[in-house]
Amino acid sequence: MPSPDSSVQAASPPGTVVPPAAPYARPDGKAWFVLAILCFVYVLNFLDRQIISILAKPIQDELGITDGQLGRITGLYFALVYCILGIPVAWIADRTNRVKVLSVACAIWSAATLFCGLARSYPQLVAGRLAVGIGEAGGVPPSYAIISDYFPPGRRGTALALFNFGPPIGMALGVAFGASIAAAFDWRIAFISLGLVGITTAIFVYFFVPEPKKGRLDTPAPASAPAPALEPPAGRIPSAGSGFWSTMRMFFTRPVLILTALASGAIQFVTYATLNFTTLFLMREKGMTLQELALYYSILLGVGVAAGMYASGWLVDRFGQTSKVAYALVPAIGLAAAVPFFIGFVWAPGWPLALLFLIGPTFFNYFYLSPAVTLVQEEVRPDQRVLAGALLLLVMNLIGLGLGPTYLGMASDIFRQTSPDNSLQMAFYTLTPFYGVAVVLFLWLAHAIRKEEARRAAV
Repeated sequence: MPSPDSSVQAASPPGTVVPPAAPYARPDGKAWFVLAILCFVYVLNFLDRQIISILAKPIQDELGITDGQLGRITGLYFALVYCILGIPVAWIADRTNRVKVLSVACAIWSAATLFCGLARSYPQLVAGRLAVGIGEAGGVPPSYAIISDYFPPGRRGTALALFNFGPPIGMALGVAFGASIAAAFDWRIAFISLGLVGITTAIFVYFFVPEPKKGRLDTPAPASAPAPALEPPAGRIPSAGSGFWSTMRMFFTRPVLILTALASGAIQFVTYATLNFTTLFLMREKGMTLQELALYYSILLGVGVAAGMYASGWLVDRFGQTSKVAYALVPAIGLAAAVPFFIGFVWAPGWPLALLFLIGPTFFNYFYLSPAVTLVQEEVRPDQRVLAGALLLLVMNLIGLGLGPTYLGMASDIFRQTSPDNSLQMAFYTLTPFYGVAVVLFLWLAHAIRKEEARRAAV
């Protein structure tokens, strides 16, 4: 069986039937190498995104910013730039070299992170964060599409789950590295160091990661036969080529795709709000120190989130072979299981018990990501994957990243007037109903998948 990398070449014009290198060829060493590099870039992506939340306490102490200001700078301001620019960048990446787009984006967000370490006021910090958002807009969607062209159907769920180890590793390293550096030296050194590492990584990606041919593993038929994976399945809106507006129309009119994005956004409202304020909550209201955060919280994040992402990816690969309903039911079950642990985490009187309860949400909260990404990548044509991935991120990040931290910071400022000693605890409690919203949307998605599969079977 020939290696899948034997067909790495320039992308074919939109709408061209692309023959496979081999019918569902097994990924070889180069595919795993690329996956490892892209995962490391994602680690830096998420680390640079979250470092400001991890070091919120010393930043607040020096610059005098409120919880509301922190919520806006880590949520709304960042998300608006990140999500809106992600669409045109993805459209460009679908038509050009995705690896080069990724490397340039990595260089931009890393340089902006370095600038954040030099900020002397809140407006300067805002400017730096906006620049980080500009760079990160070109980070994740191209990686989704590159991985989908290195790993065939049936292995993409696991591959994308491994790629999605980037956030938990980034979270863990961010807490361990950032808190340790801040405790030993200064919070600014952490930002500057991360920026320099990211710029070096961007140069490596540009020169050493090969660009795969688009759609080369999607057609398990002979080259002379039509390519079923490139044809819109029943229920998908036909599109003449991979035009920007045709892909937009396809994404927002297909119930399966838009429900995937909305359900993911609902749970991201909780996950980003929690993630962006947990270190501040543990330090200010649960009594943890930076040194304790660097050790205990970093391990919990790294192991818990990674285990949840991998488990969900494995589950959808295992149970999604006969029906893609598993792509919706796995997240729904996981999120329902997270609720009592989340309430226990918020209630716990001290940080040791709080961390014990936090294991549950840390594991179950991320059951949505690998199934959502895999479902979208498999439901669109290869020449639409980057843009479709960006549209998924647009919806779920505008809701989750844009509104979640912003809401929690504002709620904390409001509760501070009546509960100055536990304003964040009161604000965290108000996140609980959003779990229910997410579970309902994932169950609705399961129903939409069943309807679409029945319609396809009837054709």
